[in-house]
Amino acid sequence: MAALQTTPPSVSAAIAALVGIAIAGGLLGAIGSVVVRRLRNPVGKYRLLYAAVLFPYTLLAYAVFALTGVGAAFLTALPAAPDLVTGILTDFVTFLAAGSVWIISYLPTVRGIRDVRDVDLATGTSIWKMTRYVIGLSALLSVVLIPLQVGSIESSPLALAIGLAALVLGMLYAAPWLITVLRSTSTPTGGTADRVERLCDRASLNVRDVRILDTESEETANTLVRGPPNYRRLFVTSTFLDTFDDETATALLAIEAGQLRTHVFEVRVGTVLVAGISLIASVIGIGPRWPLLGLALGVILVGFWLVRRRVRAADEYAADQVGRMATADALTEYADLHSLEPTRRRFPNPLSIKVAFGDRIDRLRTANNL
Repeated sequence: MAALQTTPPSVSAAIAALVGIAIAGGLLGAIGSVVVRRLRNPVGKYRLLYAAVLFPYTLLAYAVFALTGVGAAFLTALPAAPDLVTGILTDFVTFLAAGSVWIISYLPTVRGIRDVRDVDLATGTSIWKMTRYVIGLSALLSVVLIPLQVGSIESSPLALAIGLAALVLGMLYAAPWLITVLRSTSTPTGGTADRVERLCDRASLNVRDVRILDTESEETANTLVRGPPNYRRLFVTSTFLDTFDDETATALLAIEAGQLRTHVFEVRVGTVLVAGISLIASVIGIGPRWPLLGLALGVILVGFWLVRRRVRAADEYAADQVGRMATADALTEYADLHSLEPTRRRFPNPLSIKVAFGDRIDRLRTANNL
């Protein structure tokens, strides 16, 4: 936000900062891609590279740009404008700068993903889709943050954190409409609409409407349900409908229905928000530092444990709907399509928000044989 910035640097210094951070991100992505391709289960490791390395690096880049006023520096050549307009434009440029770092960091990994998954994923197409997403998300975040430009919430760091949390929750509930803006979607018609409705009925997945995400080149077969309780929208990829037969698709949709019933997504988001606010309060000195750090760690441990339990409960729900073996087979087919090796853990990782894929499959198959 604009109020977080110090005196903005010169345009040349802002360009140098952007280029330097972007080049470092590109090197990070290239080195990470080389390492990941040599590891076991490279597709899973690519996902970890994005979530644990490149995304945090992008957040760090945004923090640097926001605190040093890089966004404001790029606007110095524009005519004077009202403070509100200037603040919105500054936020947009700052988000766009951080987004460009993400794109450049992501670029070296496209070829690696294409090779390890053996898919026809054109680099230009992939980067264009990512660029469109970044531009749309930057504009959206700039508009969403308008209340922070006109209010006095920025005077309190803790109030700012809580305000941001409220905005995040608002965006999550508005996701059914936001995703259609940021991604290429279509409404199913004819036989496709009838099939999706039939699959949802068999899986006991209650949604208000459905949108199809175009993922032909990526060959990702995923489903996603977002929205408030009275307006659930199902997003299903075109690859999901084209690749899986009715039995497999029903089982995977039943897992999605189980995760809705056990509130997996809400627990994940709540855990991250509460832990993040506690951590911010500790770092900026609002309240006792060590107790707040302990609270953040405790929330993470308990929240992640709850998520893992609810993921297993969702699998059980799907097993009740379509059978244990059908659910296990569906998870296996999903892993095979995405070139994922089902991993297994002898002991659960307390800092993991997911259940190992192989453990989920084994649990379903073993219980079926008891």
